[in-house]
Amino acid sequence: MGNVKATAQESPDNQPLIGSSCHRVIIGLGKTGLSCARYLYSQGLPFKMMDTREGPPGAAQCRQLFPDVPLHTGGFNEQWLMAADELVVSPGIALSEPAIAWAMDNGAIAIGDIELFCRAVNATSAFSPDKKPLVAITGSNGKSTVATLVGEMVRCSGLNPGVGGNIGTPALDLLDDDSIDVYILELSSFQLETTHSLRATAATVLNLSPDHMDRYPTMVEYHQAKQRIYKGCGTAVFNRDDPLTSPLLPVTAGAVTFTSGTPDLGQMGLLADDDGIWLSKGLEKQINTRQMKLRGRHNYLNALAALALGEAIGLESSAMFQALMAFPGLQHRCQWLGERDGVAWFNDSKATNVGACVAAIEGLGEGLEGKVILIAGGDGKGADFSDLQPAVERYVRHLILLGRDGPAIEQAVKNSAVIHKVASLDDAVSLAAELAKPGDAVLLAPACASFDMFNSFEHRGDRFAELVNGLILC
Repeated sequence: MGNVKATAQESPDNQPLIGSSCHRVIIGLGKTGLSCARYLYSQGLPFKMMDTREGPPGAAQCRQLFPDVPLHTGGFNEQWLMAADELVVSPGIALSEPAIAWAMDNGAIAIGDIELFCRAVNATSAFSPDKKPLVAITGSNGKSTVATLVGEMVRCSGLNPGVGGNIGTPALDLLDDDSIDVYILELSSFQLETTHSLRATAATVLNLSPDHMDRYPTMVEYHQAKQRIYKGCGTAVFNRDDPLTSPLLPVTAGAVTFTSGTPDLGQMGLLADDDGIWLSKGLEKQINTRQMKLRGRHNYLNALAALALGEAIGLESSAMFQALMAFPGLQHRCQWLGERDGVAWFNDSKATNVGACVAAIEGLGEGLEGKVILIAGGDGKGADFSDLQPAVERYVRHLILLGRDGPAIEQAVKNSAVIHKVASLDDAVSLAAELAKPGDAVLLAPACASFDMFNSFEHRGDRFAELVNGLILC
């Protein structure tokens, strides 16, 4: 299969492939639940469907597509749970839910859509030419960027990537496309909880910080869920700067680390010289970050992880570098929009809190010849903006404020930059174009929600991109 290698994978353990005699109940009629139903129905495997909501949005579609499948809404059907062998649980539903926990205590196995996907993939002989590499990606931050970037690397290699899971296409829907050469799955901790048969060719935990603490009693449980991605993987790719990403279980073939510091021999890291910051393997400089549209140290780490994952499945370096230089980033996430007269424009409308704004400022500012022109403001939801001050003082020349909490940001960072107040995003873009000099970057990173002026952060970011494109293309 082209220039990609597949790693032999073990058959699923402890999770028998139960056939038509299995009593299955799909719990949750969201996007994932519907994908599970479509898959089981196509395989001729019986199941029932359940949702605790009285009128879940997927109910009408279920009745139309699966008229002979029993459907229960408005609560848990205890008789169904009592008889179930497998519970196909949607990621948004906690296994600690009393009704589900009770069924599991009485012998039911909790699985999810990723488990069904892995069983189907593992059913292919490890030595078959049809065996397709599987890249699995998780982490608290950056997993969508890395999954998309690995997909672009595969595409630049002349192959067809299937990117899905927690991003875009449900994993099971990827099985319908025979033209896919490489599976690339972004996986959440919720999905990993119910996955038992994952045997990835290459897997990574990018980073780990407290998240979903409303679901996990402590950080330990969250950590354990993420670690499941490494079970049986061929190559584990992990972050040397974050000990929690290091595999707790032995890996089949080996491990590759990435770091923001100097890499060890054969590992991935960053090297700096008079020409800038380089993505490097050992002491071998591979690509200068100035050649990339992605900006910021966090994105350089994402790029290193993507390179390591791509190498683990046999992609050529030249194709991966080509993808890296072309990739603008995900929409609304420090997304490169373009450049005119030496000024680069970035859309980080998704930076709806102070921490995300600081990360964007520092990530861009660190590598600039000039300074950041920052556009911020909106609905701060009662946030304390004082943490913006150090980053603004160090990297920002002009701060353009708008929205309900523009005045609050001004008070928090006064005297750290030249402050301008505008009435609209249109005015902000026009003013930024006047103020920016060659070597500067204009950054929309509001540190606020959008609802005082826009329908969503996407709406805000789309309007910003539209205005910037008008400037650059005129």
